[in-house]
Amino acid sequence: MFYVYILQSEKDNKFYIGSTNNLRKRLKKHNDGNVFSTKSRRPFILIYYEAFLSEKDAREREKQLKHFGKAYQELKKRIENSSKGAGFIKNAA
Repeated sequence: MFYVYILQSEKDNKFYIGSTNNLRKRLKKHNDGNVFSTKSRRPFILIYYEAFLSEKDAREREKQLKHFGKAYQELKKRIENSSKGAGFIKNAA
């Protein structure tokens, strides 16, 4: 499986969008400071993800969301309207 995920920084509350084939391992890398682009914004919580059978589909969805267009705005609204903390993964133990 391949995943598109959205993390929220507990430091500045901003979102980060990424993709991976190992969601728990990738979250751990973000929180351990092993990802340059997010190192200064730790810690993160996983607030949303989508699963795909192909890496190509996951990358296309990631690109779509990173353009911050209608797809991103609709998803952001859904996330913000959902209850805080429900189903979020803080640690990748």
